[in-house]
Amino acid sequence: MDPCPFVRILIGDLTLKFPSVSKPSFSTVHPSSSPCFCKIKLTNFPFQFSAVPLVLPSSAGAQPDPNSRAHSLNACFNLSKPQIEALASKKPSLSISIYTGRRGATCGLNSAKLLGRVTVPLAELAAAETRPVVYQNGWIGIGGKKNGSGQSQFFLSVRAEPDPRFVFKFDGEPECSPQVFQVQGNVKQPVFTCKFGFRNASDMQSRSMSEQGTPRNWLVPFMGSNQKEQSAKERKGWSLTIHDLSGSPVAAASMVTPFVASPGSQRVSRSNPGAWLILRPEDGTWKPWGRLEAWLERGGSDTVGYKFELLSTILANSTVSASNGGKFTIDLTSSLTPVNSPHSSFDFGSGSGSSRPGSGSGSDFGFGLIPQLLQRGFVMSSTVEGIGKCSKPEVEVGVQHVTCTEDAAAYVALAAAMDLSMDACRPFSQKLRKELRQ
Repeated sequence: MDPCPFVRILIGDLTLKFPSVSKPSFSTVHPSSSPCFCKIKLTNFPFQFSAVPLVLPSSAGAQPDPNSRAHSLNACFNLSKPQIEALASKKPSLSISIYTGRRGATCGLNSAKLLGRVTVPLAELAAAETRPVVYQNGWIGIGGKKNGSGQSQFFLSVRAEPDPRFVFKFDGEPECSPQVFQVQGNVKQPVFTCKFGFRNASDMQSRSMSEQGTPRNWLVPFMGSNQKEQSAKERKGWSLTIHDLSGSPVAAASMVTPFVASPGSQRVSRSNPGAWLILRPEDGTWKPWGRLEAWLERGGSDTVGYKFELLSTILANSTVSASNGGKFTIDLTSSLTPVNSPHSSFDFGSGSGSSRPGSGSGSDFGFGLIPQLLQRGFVMSSTVEGIGKCSKPEVEVGVQHVTCTEDAAAYVALAAAMDLSMDACRPFSQKLRKELRQ
């Protein structure tokens, strides 16, 4: 099946320049002392906030290079086909409000002063499904007089680009061993089946210890002899295997570090998180591919923290609401995006995969290359429901990161592990559903 069309609207290279340092247009603003930020709004989408760096007037020639590949990313909106069509009928626009001062704790703006607003119309969004579209890339005057006298200058880059994705939908909760469908518009086609079960530590150790090149710290929980001394308050041994339609296993997620309540509490702490290995089959055995950790944040916070590593490199490190859920996301769009943002990003340079004979043969996803995740761009996301809520994850995977069936299955297994981690992080005073109790 074909991938689903998606469009990304990327806002970046934000820079603010005042007309004079000695006599700034705004008495409360000085490039050396006052922070600036902006509030970015796309029609029918939630606000996004970003810091705005300042430059001195004397460095006017040092504006961002529009031809540079190393764009800074300040905000990103992901649009599916239905969202693109809905926006197209409303003359969509991007509104950016620039403020000086710090964001307040109450409503986000009560301690800040508005400097100016910029509106960028987004015409012909549908064209971005097939080719990049640049809406703005340069300096814009804000504040001051309309003839430009005393105006501050705001540099802004806004572009839209195609970002096709494979979309997978669980037909039930992962612990209920559901089918997984590939979705394309209104068409659903079964591609995988899931099998949830329990696996003891010794079985996982015998499989993993034979793997060469596996980071030793990934397997630490099975290296000691104190497994039996662990608290009775633990959730352990969960596993989920992804099979293709022929019944062959193509990926797996296995809980390798139990989710254990920290001493004197009912919660899984960040200092002792539970962990999963995401595995792929190779040469008749399972090879570790990635590691996912999850925990409950401290201080009664209503958030589940997570970290995903691939080859000892952190690809995602953020949180999701424990009660309301959200999205688990891996996004490598910009190496300059903070690691704890919703669009956590890293730049790994470039690289090529090595061939693997027979992998993915006859699949809808192409012939097999080992995924390197060395390209920029969106990698994957999956929906996550709040603790105790019915969850049927929907998984989106960037086309450039899927070269064979096993690639797609690995991301589906990762999405299932994140979904199951929400239950594993539930306070131990709450009872799990029967499918999750061994």
